[in-house]
Amino acid sequence: DSLNATQRTCVSNMTPEYGSTCTLFPVDEQTLAYLRLTGRSEEQVALVEQYAKVQGFWNDPAAPERVYADVLELDLGSVKRSIAGPSRPHDRIWLDEAQERFRGICADRGLDLGKKVTVDVNGQTCELSHGALAIAAVTSCTTATDPSMMLTAGLVAKKAAEAGLAPKPWVKCILAPGSRATELLLERAGLLDGLRQLGFYTCGFGCMSCIGNSGPVLPQLHDVADDLELASVLSGNRNFEGRISPDVSQNYLGAPATVIAYSLAGTMDVDLTTAELGKRADGTPVHLADIWPTNGEVAELLAKFATQELYEEGSRGLYDGDAAWQQLGSEPSDTFAWDADSTYVRRAPYFDGMGAEPEPAAPIADARALAFLGDFITTDHISPAGSIAPDSPAAKYLGERGVAPADFNTYGARRGNHEVMMRGTFANVKLANKLAEGKKGGWTRDFLNGQVTPLFDAAMDYEQAGVPLVVVAGKMYGSGSSRDWAAKGPMLLGIRAAFAESFERIHRSNLIGMGIMPLQFAEGESAESLGLDGSEQYTVGTVDFSHGLPEPRVVDVTAKKADGSAVAFKATVRVDTPTEGKYFENGGILQYVLRQLAK
Repeated sequence: DSLNATQRTCVSNMTPEYGSTCTLFPVDEQTLAYLRLTGRSEEQVALVEQYAKVQGFWNDPAAPERVYADVLELDLGSVKRSIAGPSRPHDRIWLDEAQERFRGICADRGLDLGKKVTVDVNGQTCELSHGALAIAAVTSCTTATDPSMMLTAGLVAKKAAEAGLAPKPWVKCILAPGSRATELLLERAGLLDGLRQLGFYTCGFGCMSCIGNSGPVLPQLHDVADDLELASVLSGNRNFEGRISPDVSQNYLGAPATVIAYSLAGTMDVDLTTAELGKRADGTPVHLADIWPTNGEVAELLAKFATQELYEEGSRGLYDGDAAWQQLGSEPSDTFAWDADSTYVRRAPYFDGMGAEPEPAAPIADARALAFLGDFITTDHISPAGSIAPDSPAAKYLGERGVAPADFNTYGARRGNHEVMMRGTFANVKLANKLAEGKKGGWTRDFLNGQVTPLFDAAMDYEQAGVPLVVVAGKMYGSGSSRDWAAKGPMLLGIRAAFAESFERIHRSNLIGMGIMPLQFAEGESAESLGLDGSEQYTVGTVDFSHGLPEPRVVDVTAKKADGSAVAFKATVRVDTPTEGKYFENGGILQYVLRQLAK
């Protein structure tokens, strides 16, 4: 009851990161207060209230207690300030234990914490060690639209600037407020100047650091990225390997104010709760407690400046666009006018060659493994995200079409071009494909010629030869985010099935939706226990989906080795519902929907 609408939104927005399908809060007076605050009419507010009450969504304390399958109890008194990292959003770390955890992670990776590297930043000689902070980003996310959290960050910055503190010179500072209204709130509260004194200037309002849009780290840090374990801290909700920056190895999530504080320290190898962050002009030390505002300070600014008038001004002209946008013009059409020369939006081939009825069930014969992977491969390892590397197949494609490297943009910006996205599939710089002989990133062995080549090039080689493809992985294949292209990309590369010891449930569903069969090793079995190394040719028996659920549910698989021997094993077809079976029978959910519409 005490959480306002934007605080509830922060919790809900992290839903996939903590393993749920959706997170629902009931509609109540807090909801209506937010609608009024953001300029909705009283008529609209009344409609929401009445609708919620009729539908049973309204949180009525006098109503009978709801009945749940499971009830979790949390002692709110046990909640402390925390961060999460270094590569998964659900790996929570109490802030007062963060340095200890950081050092433990470095020890596990065999890193020497005593290692020092000297760099010159704007004429200043700086000595860096593992954990040096390359990026500190207050980035567009639900945290950046919550007024309380942003006011707290602004107050920390203001107090730090007044005390004469500044971020370390090697830290790239980023401020991407959640909306123009958020920036207006900071300005009216007198907090923008403090942020700017620390180097946090507004760079935009869209999705930023979470999807790799922070831009390059300082050149000096790029030059030492292979020698040091660089870190970032951001107020976003995703920090999977290789996502924030190809130069940054450890990425930590924190509240906006925590990001400001870490920028002052310049490293993750610090106990932020006790460390001296700097000195005032008179030589007295400054600690985090000295610059962290009280709840009363935040509440006072919130009551004074977070008004309906502020949100109305912040949204004024929001959808007008600039003059160039207004002059674009368009021609009315029943269908989209595809531009054959566009490098941003192209017609994907999902329906090419599709008949009115599904193809009859058939085996997958003599498939090759395009990737042979370990445990906990995330969708970020699979899905194209972040910057487009200059030596990548995607860069080659764009260069051949006259796009300058400075205009490559990111995979996220080009997600409407399947040619770019399929070239970026499995291209994560941290991906360890066991077929690539130790090369990290989008590489694999092409068994048609025996060479280790870019994974996309190998896939096209197999396609030309008519060879189907599979992926072999370990436990929890497909955890993480960036989910749709983690299934679309593999399908476009020609992958027909994915073997794994277990699947993350949303990714398993998405594989089915793109016509890729999820095959689970028998309990206690794995690629390793079966003696597989990815060099085999895999044949999967025919599975019939005409009745919805797969027949057989457990299918025979043969993996033929180069010496003529074979490994026979069984795998469970993880198509778990009749609806999923209908999707798969049709080649995917898109084809199923189109055929239903055609009928």
